Amino acid sequence: MVVGTLTFDLLLGDVHSLKEKRSVLRPIISQLRKRFDVAAAETGDQELHRRAEVSVAVVAGEHAHVREVLENCERLLASFPEVEILQARHRILDDDDLD
Repeated sequence: MVVGTLTFDLLLGDVHSLKEKRSVLRPIISQLRKRFDVAAAETGDQELHRRAEVSVAVVAGEHAHVREVLENCERLLASFPEVEILQARHRILDDDDLD
């Protein structure tokens, strides 16, 4: 078993309220979930309207597959013009790391 996580620190474009922030993040998180069959959620900076932390998690049998899924998630997120990725942190744990 291999577990991978990817955490994004995001700067949102022309957003002036938490309601507008949700309207930007909701479709992004939904697409991540649907296209790549991952768990995805807003995990931080929830009280700030122009910043967001979004995390993705995936579990698979092979290290290479987990890495590929996380890289595809990062490419998808980078394709949204309304967000700027300030930082993306990858973490992959194999069976040996989980004991």
